[in-house]
Amino acid sequence: MIKKIIAIDPGTTETAFVICNLANNNKPIIENAKKWNNADVINHIQSCKNFDKMLIEMVACYGMPVGKSVFETVLFIGRLIQICKDRKLDYELVYRKDIKMSICGTTRAKDSNIAQALVDKYAPMVSNHGKGTKKVPGYFFGFKADIWQAFAIVDFYVTREKLKLRE
Repeated sequence: MIKKIIAIDPGTTETAFVICNLANNNKPIIENAKKWNNADVINHIQSCKNFDKMLIEMVACYGMPVGKSVFETVLFIGRLIQICKDRKLDYELVYRKDIKMSICGTTRAKDSNIAQALVDKYAPMVSNHGKGTKKVPGYFFGFKADIWQAFAIVDFYVTREKLKLRE
């Protein structure tokens, strides 16, 4: 059984990741949530031995031309996959459209819609979009930018696994 996962929202030069403990069936326990430059992410993953599965958001083609940054992101995803294979670590590529459908019920959802749906689910009635304050930190304390999208991958995975258990 998967107990700890790392979810990654890869980027050209910087990548967001969230490490969550799934021991609590109701709510993932966030152990680490950061956005670092890609070299630091690679170093952290290579030295970190405390997760069972890596979830990586994968780039998909929607029929529009793409530029250099997309190809650089895909190369970075390849490096992450290679680390998983070298370490015999379970990994999964997750597509953004599936995340949007799982969390918001539509592929037209924007990042702000996803973040709000996550707040509504995990930290309702907590100030500052579930972040709380320094004095009284909320569930999403320290979250910004792409970290929300990395956690969305966690939510997608947890939701899907719960549905599998019901079948």
